[in-house]
Amino acid sequence: DKNYREYCSKICCMYALKHAHHLREKINADVYEMYIDMRCTGDGYEEFYERVSAEGVVFIKGKVAEVTDRAITEEEKGKLVVVAEDTLLGRLVRIPVDMVILCPAMIPRADAGEVARMFSITQKATGFFLERHAKLEPQVSAMDGIFLAGCCQCPKDIPDSVSHGRAAAAAALEIIDRGSVVTEAAIACVDKTLCHGCGICEDICEFRAAKVILKGGRMISTVNEALCKGCGVCAVACPSGAMSIKHFTRDELSTMVKALAPVENG
Repeated sequence: DKNYREYCSKICCMYALKHAHHLREKINADVYEMYIDMRCTGDGYEEFYERVSAEGVVFIKGKVAEVTDRAITEEEKGKLVVVAEDTLLGRLVRIPVDMVILCPAMIPRADAGEVARMFSITQKATGFFLERHAKLEPQVSAMDGIFLAGCCQCPKDIPDSVSHGRAAAAAALEIIDRGSVVTEAAIACVDKTLCHGCGICEDICEFRAAKVILKGGRMISTVNEALCKGCGVCAVACPSGAMSIKHFTRDELSTMVKALAPVENG
């Protein structure tokens, strides 16, 4: 529902179908399933949806407006009444039931923000942790040595979580076996003669690589090369021009632009 969670939680449709199947199989209950979109993405999932439908589960496409105990008819007395919009029929329906089971979306843990700050991990707009590359490295975070496994990255079912966890474990073992970590070449560096120790770089650094310390009787910024990812935010924000990116200094960039200018003009 775009009014609450804009992303697809992926697992809701399938566990709702599983519960509906068990209720029909074990106690032969009448089951009504309200849905906005039925998304059965996985090996054998669409077939399972068709199986549950054939077992007699009633699917109603539309949003539930309310769940109430206010009865209008004799049939509704003593029951919960689900008032829903049936978009295929184009009208509201009232369904008296004994029990209502909600299937909410999967959301990040309440302390996900705190964990992200602790380990300098970027979060998506949804609150889940951001991977380095969605297709090539979904198990790797932006921080070297910190890996993502399972639903901390995005909603996943059990098979996907197992595969993701195995990929994260393999990536961790690769580093252990190699015995060393290769750091970024293009990282931030400080011209100590220009630095005023204002602390702007420390405040905006997402990876907590920049830190202002007392050195030689004055405050200057330093960069932890193991943490720096060379994003360049500190270099842009530095008011004195003391912060730059190795191999991407202002002089080097100016030289590149001048070298390209004749080609563009020609």
